[in-house]
Amino acid sequence: MSRLFNAYLAVRWSAASKASAGADSVQIGLIKRDVRFRNAYEAHAAPTRAEGEKRLIAILEDLGKRGEKALVGFDFPLGFPRGLAAGLKLPGEPWQAVWTQLDKMVKDKADNTNNRFGVGAEINRRLTGGPFPFWGCPPRDALTTIQPKRQREHGPGDLPERRLTEERAKGAPSIWKLYYNGSIGGQAILGIPMARRLKQRYGEAMQVWPFETGWKTLTPADLDGVKIVAAELFAGQESARPAPGETKDQAELRAAAEHLARLDEGGRLAALFDRPKGLSDADAEVARAEEGWILGA
Repeated sequence: MSRLFNAYLAVRWSAASKASAGADSVQIGLIKRDVRFRNAYEAHAAPTRAEGEKRLIAILEDLGKRGEKALVGFDFPLGFPRGLAAGLKLPGEPWQAVWTQLDKMVKDKADNTNNRFGVGAEINRRLTGGPFPFWGCPPRDALTTIQPKRQREHGPGDLPERRLTEERAKGAPSIWKLYYNGSIGGQAILGIPMARRLKQRYGEAMQVWPFETGWKTLTPADLDGVKIVAAELFAGQESARPAPGETKDQAELRAAAEHLARLDEGGRLAALFDRPKGLSDADAEVARAEEGWILGA
């Protein structure tokens, strides 16, 4: 069985407010064929999101020039829990509406200075008028609509705390958390506008799963004219032992990229793009149109 892709990227975005190395940098793990047509791994890092975006585009452009198809796995949510678009009264397909809204709201400078807490506060104001559902910020950034600590639990009538996919992915944190360890919400707020810019750059040559592909076992014919498939990963799902000089985060990205490559070579990757087992028709459409899904969850 032929492979779907020639290269596999695992991308961990940063929510840092200043240029940073190590765990707070943008990190990209890449597996591609070397001159002997063997899988070779490359680790890339950038101290700012602006530099990380340039690095990612350079990698994709290089692969495109060689006619190679890439699977790009983002290690942050590409969608929010069901109801956010409706709560903000955004028109159109929910996932696209939220992507567009975040792109309008986010201010992310070249030095990593950003307004993610302000974005969370403004969305909270529009949804509830108080510091909910987003939470987590430095005390100096606290407002009546954003607080350092979570103020209450999610209850009936609230937006869900977790997406359907996070109910299946063990250990996946809540997207509403914007600060402290595991603040995946900050990465999503700052990462989704970057993903949208990539989509605008590549158009139909980039398909975002499952929003645009729908639920199906992909075939090479499905990818005719497609250079990039973007999907959501949860890199921590794969056990990874750091190699000498490698951090835990770097090891997780490497393991995620290697896992995707092995699945594709074994003919088992294509089925992961199909509808997850046990998902009802209604929930499948919620995930497809709004929440997204973690590949393999």
